Amino acid sequence: MAHCVEVDSLSKHYRDFLLDAVSFVVPEGTVMGLVGENGAGKSTVIRLILGAIKRDAGKVKLFGTEWETRVPNAIKDQIGVVFDDCYFPVSLSPNQLGWTLSSIYRQWDSILFNQLLNRFDVPPDKKIKELSRGNKMKLSIVCALSHRPKLLVLDEPTGGLDPVVRTEVLDMFQTFMEDERHSIIFSSHITTDLERIADYVTFIHKGKIILSETKDDLLDRYGLFKGPRDQIEHIEKGDFVSVRVNRYGLEALSSDKEHTMRTYPQLICDQASIDDILYHLTSDQSRTREDVAL
Repeated sequence: MAHCVEVDSLSKHYRDFLLDAVSFVVPEGTVMGLVGENGAGKSTVIRLILGAIKRDAGKVKLFGTEWETRVPNAIKDQIGVVFDDCYFPVSLSPNQLGWTLSSIYRQWDSILFNQLLNRFDVPPDKKIKELSRGNKMKLSIVCALSHRPKLLVLDEPTGGLDPVVRTEVLDMFQTFMEDERHSIIFSSHITTDLERIADYVTFIHKGKIILSETKDDLLDRYGLFKGPRDQIEHIEKGDFVSVRVNRYGLEALSSDKEHTMRTYPQLICDQASIDDILYHLTSDQSRTREDVAL
């Protein structure tokens, strides 16, 4: 399988943060979800991939081409980028913005741009500063799609949107992925969005990758086990990723739920969400966590 993006030992050092030898690949035709707490390094990874900041070490390949100091223009034309806010000149209308971008992108498709504005009910003649947050975000995505990229790079595109607009935005991404040559890198702290559209999930914690695999394998393999508090005396903590005990009982994450179900039939096994897995993977694994009831 060809890879749309290849990241190898990517590193960036700031005074108070280190992105440490991050490596992963995005196969062509797939959606990669980047997950992690605020400040974990997700946006840093995206900016390094795009060449917006200079890397200290590591390699980046886009569509099989490795670049050193500057992403070639021919590759830039194949990438659509959406950040968590609309950074276009707010005095322009969407129609005026479309005319401006048509002189920048060699593959700009004005017909597609107008079709997408209409499809997603973005007012074409209203100034950007007068648009709702949802319409600003939809406009950003319409612009990213209208030069017909092969790769979408999305940094928190659904943050702050209401559920209806979020669903519309996710529909736009799923439509984009109907072409099997297309790929998406999607950074988000809203993990339910990733559960809906991602094929792969990469967990970043404090500048390091702690897990990267297919979403389906991840959700199939991990299980969240629950039981009374006194069960803490009857389990081997080494059998679990982490264990929490609070006033409601015991909660433990297993990375092999089938084996754990056989070993501990007295515990109830629930489906683990990406949120559950992220929380337990990034909690203190050296001891059982005792939550204090207030």
